[in-house]
Amino acid sequence: MVPLSFAGETFLATAEGALFWPEQSALLVADLHLEKASWFARLGQFLPPYDSHATLAALAAQVERTKATRLYCLGDSFHDRFGCDRLPTNARELLTRLTTQLDWIWIVGNHDPGFADHCGGRLVDEVEIGGIILRHEAVRDDPAPEISGHFHPKLRLNVRGRHVSRRCFVKSATKIIMPAFGSLTGGLDAHHPGILGSVGSGAAALVPVSDRLLRFPLAA
Repeated sequence: MVPLSFAGETFLATAEGALFWPEQSALLVADLHLEKASWFARLGQFLPPYDSHATLAALAAQVERTKATRLYCLGDSFHDRFGCDRLPTNARELLTRLTTQLDWIWIVGNHDPGFADHCGGRLVDEVEIGGIILRHEAVRDDPAPEISGHFHPKLRLNVRGRHVSRRCFVKSATKIIMPAFGSLTGGLDAHHPGILGSVGSGAAALVPVSDRLLRFPLAA
């Protein structure tokens, strides 16, 4: 985990795409997209049906690593509103254990509005903590500091003839867009106009590595 300063607070960013907020003992993740594989299977496109358990196991490892007592999921936690109903037994048991262990807050996203059975935890549209708003999708014209998800940003580079893609945080003075934490999620190039238009000028892609945070300016 490497330090990331934002809105007067210190966070710790992980290469897996989570943010830990020590002052709040809170772990932040976005876009788990649980049960995405089973959603595609209903349409006849069969993917390995292990995405939910893999994502939740990775999340449990982050909870253990940070010793967080509170967890915020910043929307699109399930791939659709009925995703929780389709969770296999092992994934449901792991999720229920985590929501019982933590003060767990689900922020509703565009994929999972109105989901009722959320295996514990509290359901909200957005939340403000210490002057920072946590929501699913960035609101460019809101001047308040904001952390969101939705876009699944990835930094794509050509390094010595090889194409390299890494999940990244996109940060400006008042916005952070988090990468998708889910194991079966794609990503939008960090240079995409949709991302840059949401965060405003002066944005950079931040890639956590073992001992530092790599910063790549993003041109408007």
